[in-house]
Amino acid sequence: MANIKSQKKRILTNEKSRQRNMAVRSKMKTLVKYAMSALESKDAEKIKATLPAALSSIDRAASKGVIHANNAARKKSSLQHRAAAL
Repeated sequence: MANIKSQKKRILTNEKSRQRNMAVRSKMKTLVKYAMSALESKDAEKIKATLPAALSSIDRAASKGVIHANNAARKKSSLQHRAAAL
């Protein structure tokens, strides 16, 4: 444990950020998984429901700095490429 007051505060804020980032990342992964399963089942209704939510969650994670912008672009591109192939 740190002895310096500002470092003690920083440890607390880092933990809050870590928890928040884990929640955002988990939500994003779940929505991407739903979209991928819809794409694999080739169900147009499910794709229309899940794909925009997944893309939005990827954008949200990138804007919050949870994932890198290039990582977000790659994930979105992959999903859209698979959707266009159908």
